[in-house]
Amino acid sequence: MPSPERRRFSRVNFHSRVVLSQGEQQWDCELIDVSLKGLLINRETNHGFQTDTPLSGCITLGEDEKIHMQLTLARSSDQQQGFTCTSIDVESIRHLRRLIELNLGDPEAAEREITEMILA
Repeated sequence: MPSPERRRFSRVNFHSRVVLSQGEQQWDCELIDVSLKGLLINRETNHGFQTDTPLSGCITLGEDEKIHMQLTLARSSDQQQGFTCTSIDVESIRHLRRLIELNLGDPEAAEREITEMILA
């Protein structure tokens, strides 16, 4: 029997690029999806980052719109890597919320997720 879905935050399929950085190193990666609690990337190659050290992620939405997150590696397979968001600034939350609203088509659902994230 499949396990019940435990996800509390909606993932938005958002095929784009995300720049991961750790110290002085940076990796340009293919973003698969994003949520208020993290992101999933295509594992194109072995990126070579330290798995026990936090990373920064930056998703460029437009000329002046970016989502910045502090991340830790949550899971890794040969094809994908999932990261948990450990910190996000207010401006990035605003951009991410709007992205979720547009993709879910339900502003109230996005508001519930923001509230749940804050209370968690």
